[in-house]
Amino acid sequence: MAFAWKAAGLTYNRYLAVSARVVRRSLKEDQRVKAERRGEMELKFARWENGKQGEHKNLAAANAQAMAEHAEKQ
Repeated sequence: MAFAWKAAGLTYNRYLAVSARVVRRSLKEDQRVKAERRGEMELKFARWENGKQGEHKNLAAANAQAMAEHAEKQ
């Protein structure tokens, strides 16, 4: 039997991100604020094609966009 996150078309990392967000949102207000600050990302990435670096993108924004696109497909 396949894992539920695989059957839903998610990668393991995306599954963990969604799970962590759900847990953070379920906490009491004071603990939730502290946990949400720890969950913020300041990472950037760039795609390389033909030996040339592409445009830098914010990882959190790219992740949110990919999740929105995935939600539209379903």
